[in-house]
Amino acid sequence: MCPSYMATREEAHSTRGRAHLLWEMLEGKSIHDGWRSNEVKEALDLCLACKACKTECPVNVDLATYKAEFLAHHYEGRMHPLRDYAFGFMDKSAHLASAVPGVSSWAANAVMQAPVLRSVIKKFAGVAPARTLPRFASRSFQSQQKQAPSGDKALPPVLLWPDTWNNYFHPQSLSAARDVLRAAGFRIVLPKGHICCGRPLYDFGFLKHARIYLDRVMQLLAPQIDAGMPFVILEPSCASVFRDELLNFFPDDTRAQKLSRQTFLLSEFLVKHAPAYQPPSLVDRRIVLHGHCHHKSLLKMNDELTLLRATGAEVEYLDSGCCGMAGPFGFEKEKFEVSQAIGERVLLPAVRGAAAATILVTDGFSCREMIAQNTDRRAIHFAEAICGQVNSSAPPSRS
Repeated sequence: MCPSYMATREEAHSTRGRAHLLWEMLEGKSIHDGWRSNEVKEALDLCLACKACKTECPVNVDLATYKAEFLAHHYEGRMHPLRDYAFGFMDKSAHLASAVPGVSSWAANAVMQAPVLRSVIKKFAGVAPARTLPRFASRSFQSQQKQAPSGDKALPPVLLWPDTWNNYFHPQSLSAARDVLRAAGFRIVLPKGHICCGRPLYDFGFLKHARIYLDRVMQLLAPQIDAGMPFVILEPSCASVFRDELLNFFPDDTRAQKLSRQTFLLSEFLVKHAPAYQPPSLVDRRIVLHGHCHHKSLLKMNDELTLLRATGAEVEYLDSGCCGMAGPFGFEKEKFEVSQAIGERVLLPAVRGAAAATILVTDGFSCREMIAQNTDRRAIHFAEAICGQVNSSAPPSRS
């Protein structure tokens, strides 16, 4: 169940071990420094916040939420390590790198490619030397859409969520989702300007900031939420924010409840709201599918499997657990070995063993990064698979 326990086999890194330490901390008999406890922090450090325990543990213990709450108290009134700010507020860096389409992203990538500066950046951010830094796309998806036609006003509208990872790094995924939704008979609506659900903030306990991010989303998109417009999200970890953390913060807020109900992954939305949609044929092709942790634990993979099999392809769904990258987890220097051990359990051997013509599909940005950084293959998003964008298997250029 717990990816880090599978890698280390140490009781302190099991769900039971971490939950027991938290209980001892709150009891205050054997752990006397409470929220400042380094012992508890070290045990929680290897929690990947995958949410598997929330649905797989017999008592549904939610260690991902407990970890975020602990870190919020642990650093209350004092500074976090610099790395926490670099990773936690990655959306701001990505937005800055795309300020001038085609120019600022080129400059940011050039800086990250310069050997000396790249080493400095990795050292500053605590990134493992063996990891490569993802490259920003030359133009974000949102910037590409500014001059695009809005579509037939008579068609039912769908808000396509421009999450940080697909908007600034993999805009081709959002382009594919746009084309699929249009083919299914919907008009695409996009938020104006930069917007973010704040997913990375939970990994470091920036809960006050996470609440501000979500409150901003509900204010800026109030008309769409109140109108009942569906929100289609490509990144499972972002979708889980609106289905899980949002309600933790605003349990009695009517708008939060509506947004949670109106949030869909692309596959889920198509199955529920476009049952007549038929994806392009992939007969005689083979697909290897890896599920993002939040997708598997909270949102389930049934709809994705249904639509991929509707292409006529042979689909193998890996029993792979976590990919090992898990957002910033796999980039952190001291967690690199555990990250690699998790990836080498099932996912990476399966990718290396797949035939060249096999289509590799996974929705998580982290999952695609794990594959690209450890193999000579490139995985694509589900949206690309059912849009026919399945030819490229080479990894993208890295820095």
